[in-house]
Amino acid sequence: MASETTMRARVNALISATNAFDVEAALALFTPRAVIDDPSTGERFDHHAGIRDYVERFFVGYHTVTRLLSVEVLGENRARARVDFTGDFGHEIGRLDITFNPEGLIVRIDADLE
Repeated sequence: MASETTMRARVNALISATNAFDVEAALALFTPRAVIDDPSTGERFDHHAGIRDYVERFFVGYHTVTRLLSVEVLGENRARARVDFTGDFGHEIGRLDITFNPEGLIVRIDADLE
């Protein structure tokens, strides 16, 4: 099972990329066929094209800054990150259930607000 330290580093890489509004760096953390399912947006984002849209709209577009609050290891390649979002929309606390492949790339994120 991946350690909390490993999972925290993987989550921090994603947060660093989105906080820098670096869409390419964020995309490099995902497998080409990855999925983000985010009910708070009412949408599911498939593959790199969808993930690019998600990052551009909801992070770059809203100037979203994310702060990691906690990481819980859920299984071999799964973690739950609790995060604090601020941006042009205001302030929200959210949850990211993230599944990684064995190489550490993101396969799926199930995101929601608390």
